[in-house]
Amino acid sequence: MNGGQPVLSVRGVVMRFGGVVALAGVSFDVARNQICGLIGPNGSGKTTLFNCISGIYRYSDGDIVFDGSSLTGQPRHRMAALGIGRTFQNVALFRSLSVRENILVGAHHLGRSGFIANALRLPAVRAEELTAARRLDELLELLDLAEVADTAAGSLPFPTQKRVEMARALIGEPKLLLLDEPAGGLNHGEVDDLAELLERIRGPFNLTILLVEHHMSLVMRVSEQVIALEFGRKIADGTPDEVRREPEVIRAYLGETAEEEAHHAGAA
Repeated sequence: MNGGQPVLSVRGVVMRFGGVVALAGVSFDVARNQICGLIGPNGSGKTTLFNCISGIYRYSDGDIVFDGSSLTGQPRHRMAALGIGRTFQNVALFRSLSVRENILVGAHHLGRSGFIANALRLPAVRAEELTAARRLDELLELLDLAEVADTAAGSLPFPTQKRVEMARALIGEPKLLLLDEPAGGLNHGEVDDLAELLERIRGPFNLTILLVEHHMSLVMRVSEQVIALEFGRKIADGTPDEVRREPEVIRAYLGETAEEEAHHAGAA
């Protein structure tokens, strides 16, 4: 793990839904500019934790510290401005808007000119628009979306829609990118492309990536740190090699089958 203060620190987070405990005191740190995988069987609390970090849920107890500041009590609409970007397991795009328009939605919080400046079309507004347009063009090229930039997002194949959603998160210049099942619905070749893309964007965008994923080989390939959850509690936290050998993780993934899959992922 990188030295210095962690960019994300989850401290004893508890999340209750009535009498159901979805997160039972989860704690871990994620270092800056690291890719961290979050794994676990269905119902283990992965997406619940994502929703706590991104402000969708108000956790019942504990604290989440991002870039040195507590997220406790922060409203959801502030997260992008704080530097947290997110994609969703079920793609959340404006289907009738073009790819270009969908991506630009993610830049709204970067505007600093205010209502009056926008109404009067002052020079500061034009400068912000030019900056957003330049950033948009860079992302269209980086994520291979230039050819479909003016196509309605809802008409595109699911893997392409996932790249649009990632571009929308990246245009907001996040420090932390939360990716929820980015490999869902992708074939083997597309998963390989995704792995290469994650490595490609991390450096130039100065990103820390927290990745929720069932695709074990992807997680083990791209992550420096892997955290495993089961029934809302942390059962492992370490390097991919350490986590794939953890007995509780092997048991959680139904014994030998998971052990063989993890071993195969390590050899890939």
